[in-house]
Amino acid sequence: MFYGAIKKSDIANGEGIRTTLFVSGCRNRCNGCFQPETWAFDYGAPFTDTVAEEIFKTFENPVLRGLTILGGEPMEPENQVGLLPFLREFKRRFPDKTVWLYTGNLYEELTGDAGSHEKALDITAELLSYVDILVDGRFIEEKKSLGLRFRGSSNQRIIDMKKTRESGEIVIWDGCALDKCYERK
Repeated sequence: MFYGAIKKSDIANGEGIRTTLFVSGCRNRCNGCFQPETWAFDYGAPFTDTVAEEIFKTFENPVLRGLTILGGEPMEPENQVGLLPFLREFKRRFPDKTVWLYTGNLYEELTGDAGSHEKALDITAELLSYVDILVDGRFIEEKKSLGLRFRGSSNQRIIDMKKTRESGEIVIWDGCALDKCYERK
């Protein structure tokens, strides 16, 4: 897995001050994507154990609320394989920090695509078990709205994964109630 950037004090991609990892590689190629350079799977630098430790070290700062992962597309199969051991270790070291993950895939596609290989679903399920908030859905330029918190277009959902796992139904994050929807005309 490659990554394009790490932001160590990000306030734009999730609640609170966060460390954000931008992974490389995306087959979605949404029109109007804010960083199309991350579509290439070899953009940036390899994600190594040293890079993971650099990210873990940022959490010595107690004001950091959590980790955000976006891209590119974190849920590309190649990226899931790289992210899974990283997220396992992150949650082991920092169980009280939240993980936000952005994907162009829908939650339903990630959890129930009957055409997916069973092993891939196992990896996806475990990876999602470490995610507290999932922002899902492709960016759609025609649905862009500047009044949305933590997402770019009105079709994207912010899913509270803990409540979703508990209820068995998709539960939208409470923070969405603070959106001020100014649709782009």
